[in-house]
Amino acid sequence: MIFTETDVAGSFVIDLERRGDERGFFARSWCAAEFEAVGLNPEVAQINVGYSQKKGTLRGMHYQHAPYGEVKIVRCTRGAVFDVVLDLRPESATHRRWWGTELTAENRRMLYVPEGCAHGYQTLEDDCEITYLASVPFAPDHARGVRYDDPAFGILWPLAVSVISDQDRTWPLCPPWAPPA
Repeated sequence: MIFTETDVAGSFVIDLERRGDERGFFARSWCAAEFEAVGLNPEVAQINVGYSQKKGTLRGMHYQHAPYGEVKIVRCTRGAVFDVVLDLRPESATHRRWWGTELTAENRRMLYVPEGCAHGYQTLEDDCEITYLASVPFAPDHARGVRYDDPAFGILWPLAVSVISDQDRTWPLCPPWAPPA
């Protein structure tokens, strides 16, 4: 695997290191030892799948607060999404900074979202599916979010939003003087 740090501290794009021949290729998409060697959390407690039917669907920006803060490793297995990590860690040098990348079934790229960061994505075509690994089980009482369109963060989504849940549309705006709880 090839790990490239993003503009959000501790967040990485992970590309497959392909070994190919006339049959196609073989690549490792998960290895705890490789994650540990780069200093990343290798714990996997859940593997989740998300499916969206319509281009422009937006899901996010989600996170879980302590003691159930989670690491996510996200991969698009069908279609294409614009995937975003948002740093909510007050002590981080990249606090309130976001970074996004296109994840597609073809590029097989993954995004590592560290604990303390929010995550969201927008579908770039119809019939998209993502798979993500989570370091801790989902804890509904600790699930939180920030608004996808909060001017405090200025996330630039590539498309107009066609579908969004009431919850994601109504997360509170983040006051500029305080981190979200």
